[in-house]
Amino acid sequence: MNKYKLTKLSNGIRVATEKIEHVNSFSLGFWFNVGSRDETKKNNGISHFLEHMFFKGTKRRTARRISEEIESVGGYLNAFTSKEHTCLYGRGMDKHLKKTFLVLADMVQDSLFSEKELRKEAGVIIDELNDIEDSPEELIFDKFETKLYEGNKLSMPIIGTKENILNFTSLDLKNYVAQNYKADNFCIVASGNIEHDVLLNLTEKYLTKINSVAPKRRKYFNRSKNQDSFFYKNINQAHLIIGGTTYGYNSEQRAVSSLISNILGDGSSSRLFQALRERNGIAYQVNSFLNSFYDVSSIGVYLSTNEESIKKGRDIVFRELQKFKEKGVKTKELERAKEYIKGNIQLSIESTTNRMMRMANSLFYFKRIKEIEESLQNIDAITEEQIYEEVQIIFDNSNISTTLLASKNLLN
Repeated sequence: MNKYKLTKLSNGIRVATEKIEHVNSFSLGFWFNVGSRDETKKNNGISHFLEHMFFKGTKRRTARRISEEIESVGGYLNAFTSKEHTCLYGRGMDKHLKKTFLVLADMVQDSLFSEKELRKEAGVIIDELNDIEDSPEELIFDKFETKLYEGNKLSMPIIGTKENILNFTSLDLKNYVAQNYKADNFCIVASGNIEHDVLLNLTEKYLTKINSVAPKRRKYFNRSKNQDSFFYKNINQAHLIIGGTTYGYNSEQRAVSSLISNILGDGSSSRLFQALRERNGIAYQVNSFLNSFYDVSSIGVYLSTNEESIKKGRDIVFRELQKFKEKGVKTKELERAKEYIKGNIQLSIESTTNRMMRMANSLFYFKRIKEIEESLQNIDAITEEQIYEEVQIIFDNSNISTTLLASKNLLN
């Protein structure tokens, strides 16, 4: 039996655990409710830069020792930055929980952020930025969201700008941590064969430097009008996104949006896969997406094809969207989509890391640990009428934008 426990300490840090007795491992995450949407144009990219620099040495450990200490006992460390969160996490055998905790605690409290390491890591991050620029699929999503969320900090890329990356200083990083990495937006989350009280004791004993209250800095999204856009890149294929905004995690309607996205382009039996690839033989890559934040999501369709076929691909997508608006969804197709999503949820939770991440997202977005069964029931409860009503809103012409990345503007 899996058991969730949640404790909020007197300094504001939340500790959440899920005990899974039949495994011999754990996944442990240190989560900060800080991401690129909390930045300014002047420091855009600093959260992502910090994620890298946490691994570059502390007062007690060199960068090499940080990795060796965990890898020498069969575990690993990793991290990521999103627009709303920064997470450092480790996975290992249950008997090494304390070791992993101590290394992560050292990283988030006593990183040196030395100028020498900072200059080296700036080069690594510039390489990462260049990789994004060289990947049309990644690049078009950045361009799409930059336009979609124009005027809101969600429009800023997670990695930041080249100018910012090359000019961050050690003092910039230290000041940003001091201002934003606070106890009330910090969660420690673990899933696996672990004891809640053990993690509580470790937190109270070794995480003594994270306290106080973070500033309230997020400006929530107000719907903007659609904006079609073209971006030039000397590439062979044309890449296209057709999409808009819908509900975020703060609305129960997001579950309806997830089903709409699935019906459109998730899997080989989806409408757009069948229409574009199977019936017309174009667009090797075609899929729908739902990229969610607290207060808004981006939803839409991505496809890539040769330059001669991009107009036809666009027209097919718009025909399918219009058909969806006019006819909605039949019971059989809706049931297939529900089973697909529920199956993905259940398959994903066989990983302790996925379970840990699911718990953390639940804490940040719902202020509680949402039971898996509750999510499955929410999906089951959605009706054909709800799908029809939301499709009218999402795919209204005023909400839909087209973003093209190609060697020339092929849609004029």
